[in-house]
Amino acid sequence: MDSQHFRAALGMFATGVTVITVRSADGGLVGLTANSFNSVSLDPPLVLWSLARRAGSLPTFTHGSHYAINILAADQKELAQRFATRDIDRFAGVAWREGAGGAPVLDGAVATFECANRSRYEEGDHVIFVGEVERCTSRPGAQPLIFHGGRYFTELPI
Repeated sequence: MDSQHFRAALGMFATGVTVITVRSADGGLVGLTANSFNSVSLDPPLVLWSLARRAGSLPTFTHGSHYAINILAADQKELAQRFATRDIDRFAGVAWREGAGGAPVLDGAVATFECANRSRYEEGDHVIFVGEVERCTSRPGAQPLIFHGGRYFTELPI
């Protein structure tokens, strides 16, 4: 199968946009944009997301005790792009608070999930992280940022 064709077909699935954040062992802040987020279980409360095996942040997420999944609001497109950019201080000027286990929780997100790093599964070229949600917040009525066909939307075109 052609990987570009496969990627293009996957891009037809509209998703929300998240920034996953963690505190490194030396106290540094690490975060990245991801749309590979999904619920797993209500009891216990579990969610999942995946990260490429080649990602430089993989060791930090693997060894961290907690991470936060921040679902971005429609007005946070710039934040999504910032956390997808390499070789910058992604947290410079970004408002956040300390969450469970020290994981940064971003201000303005439509929802956040503060997770204990429960388990990991290596599959293909990614690692699937399963987090046990210790705390979550949401802003009912807030509009999420959407990703579809390689582009960001504040609402899907009709």
